[in-house]
Amino acid sequence: MRVTTRTWPRFLLAGVLILIWLIGAGVGGPYFGRVSEVSSNERTAYLPESADATRVQELLGEFTDSEDIPAVVVVAGDSELTPEQIAAVGTALGNLPGSSPPIPSADGRAVEAFVPLSASGDVGAAVTQLSTTLDDATAAWPGVSTWVTGPAGFSADLGAAFSGIDGLLLLVAVGAVFIILIAVYRSLLLPVAVLATSLFALTVALLSVWWLARAGVVLLSGQTQGILFILVIGAATDYSLLYVSRFREELRVHTDRWAATTGAIRGSIEPILASGATVIAGLLCLLLSDLKSNSTLGPVASIGIVFAMASALTLLPSLLFLFGRAAFWPRRPKYEPDVVRREGGVPTHGVWARVAGLVHRRPRAIWVSTLLLLLGAAAFVPQLQASGVSQSDLVLGSSEAREGQEVLGRHFPGGSGSPVYVIVGAQDAPAATAVIGGNDSFGDLGTAQGQVDGQVLVQATLTDAADSPAAENAVRGLRQGFADEGIDAMVGGVTATAIDTDDASTHDRTLIIPVVLLVILGILMLLLRSVLAPLLLVATTVVSFAAALGVSALMFNHVFGFPGADPAVPLYGFVFLVALGIDYNIFLATRIREESLRHGTRTGIIRGLTVTGGVITSAGIVLAATFAALSVIPLLFLVQIAFIVAFGVLVDTFLVRAFLVPALFHDIGPGIWWPSRLWKERK
Repeated sequence: MRVTTRTWPRFLLAGVLILIWLIGAGVGGPYFGRVSEVSSNERTAYLPESADATRVQELLGEFTDSEDIPAVVVVAGDSELTPEQIAAVGTALGNLPGSSPPIPSADGRAVEAFVPLSASGDVGAAVTQLSTTLDDATAAWPGVSTWVTGPAGFSADLGAAFSGIDGLLLLVAVGAVFIILIAVYRSLLLPVAVLATSLFALTVALLSVWWLARAGVVLLSGQTQGILFILVIGAATDYSLLYVSRFREELRVHTDRWAATTGAIRGSIEPILASGATVIAGLLCLLLSDLKSNSTLGPVASIGIVFAMASALTLLPSLLFLFGRAAFWPRRPKYEPDVVRREGGVPTHGVWARVAGLVHRRPRAIWVSTLLLLLGAAAFVPQLQASGVSQSDLVLGSSEAREGQEVLGRHFPGGSGSPVYVIVGAQDAPAATAVIGGNDSFGDLGTAQGQVDGQVLVQATLTDAADSPAAENAVRGLRQGFADEGIDAMVGGVTATAIDTDDASTHDRTLIIPVVLLVILGILMLLLRSVLAPLLLVATTVVSFAAALGVSALMFNHVFGFPGADPAVPLYGFVFLVALGIDYNIFLATRIREESLRHGTRTGIIRGLTVTGGVITSAGIVLAATFAALSVIPLLFLVQIAFIVAFGVLVDTFLVRAFLVPALFHDIGPGIWWPSRLWKERK
């Protein structure tokens, strides 16, 4: 295409838009390695401000004059440790400030010691150094092993698990998307353009989130970061696929690339904006959460979706305008307006033409059988064990902290190194101590010196592991015991944090799920100018989610052997699957409405299904692959979310959108548009 005085402003506009995104990506790129500067993975940082564990954590520094994280050192042998060996452990730890002397176990085969590590430094590196020091000190002792566990050990495990987000997760996600795009387009340049759209959106989104986190506007964790990466790549790629499909259609009827670009933007802007608005609305409902790990994800992920939409509607159109038909090489779309006119703009052959023909012939049989299949899978939802998991089960694979906790429990009270903290008024301290002492689940008691605003700190050691169900029952019982005695006391520590987190997650799940449904329903009603069609779309998406959750429960329990799930897993799965799964219904329903306005409802349904079949299937596979990439991070929560969302997206793509929705709509006919003008005109 020759650049003329008429066309050069268009090329200039495209060039300026590309330059803006290049600058944003260039500035934001280095921030991929700096997320740790503004993020925190401490569970207490994400609890509600009103939670006991949060308030206790805030006050601990005033009692202990330290905000260090305790590491529990365990040295155990096959036989009784000698006095010389115990002394050598003490010598090895003697240079570490604040470390306790070695404490022998009752059976003499193990010692434990407590080493405070700075919370403001690199806890993972400190734990590694401590472990190396112990290994060096005991290397010559046959049958003796060492572990570093306790809060610092588990924190180091989490840090190590999240360390793969900037590299491995991004590499796997981008690699999977690139391979799928190559298979879909059988082109090299087009997949690169689509991937650039996604990566530039992610880079600018991360840059924005980083500065907001630095300013304290949002909280950022490794979990939130991982989800942001996957969500932006998946969503931006999906929006790009929709735009590319429209651009290809326009190139068949226009020789001028600017006309094709404007036509593609007109055809894709409504479904892309509606899809993005739906996802953002669903994510922002998380702001209602009591748990900060949930509420902070809402705005962070929403920022990512905003940039995904912006990139797909500005950067990608600019790139494809500059490349024109060459972007599709070697399968350049032909200029064939006569063929398009003869086919009515809809392919008459291919997989999706055959699927549409089947839906046209047997709509009721298809939607009834598909619905029964989904309901059968949904029947297994009660088997999902989403009441919480212990801290030692959060990280998959080998874990020194978990192994050390098991050894500690064999030789010492299980709660060693992770005490229960009770802050109580000085006048009630004797009564509180009596309540604790009367509970067999607690061993050693201690009271910190001094008072803070008339309150004292009491520490109690649990006889069971701090992250065990028995310990949680003990802490719940302790809180109830204080309430029964009329003692105003706050209970904190590792176990209390886990309890408050699970309780807040359960509360959030009950509150947010109905709100998300209502918000998405409202958006669909505005988009489709109908009441019945949005109700059906939301209902089918909910059934799809329930089916995905039921199958996931079976896989988690009987195939993967997971110990359970966090209460937030169903909530996250719901928000992502309903908000993202409705995308494909939006892509389909908006095209059906467009075709129905021209050809009537039932014909419009068949035409809409035929035209969108390929692009929506490709988008579903891409999104499933990107979420599946989360499983490379060895964290139970992310692996479970990866499976639920990836499987659920495939169910939405190949069953709900391909068969259930079009067959149900076709069976009902024009009534789906009730009470809009389209229903009145076509009834």
